[in-house]
Amino acid sequence: MTIEFKPLKIENGKAIFYIFPDLCKGCGLCIEKCPVKTISWAEQLGVYGTPTVEPGHGKDCIACKMCELVCPDCAIFIKKIKDTA
Repeated sequence: MTIEFKPLKIENGKAIFYIFPDLCKGCGLCIEKCPVKTISWAEQLGVYGTPTVEPGHGKDCIACKMCELVCPDCAIFIKKIKDTA
């Protein structure tokens, strides 16, 4: 049996931010480590009934991928937006 997790896709700053609510347990490590403080709590609830996270609450995302690296549940995926200039 295969389980498919559906991400929420949010474009912010230099990145497309994918959050998988069914994987996020709401630990907040990504909020702590974000250098521009763009990540904060969302109204969406995760797998344990705790709030998930979302970008767009501080400066624009710089696509450093720190949140993706520290997430213990692989609930975040960052895709850099190519600079067209």
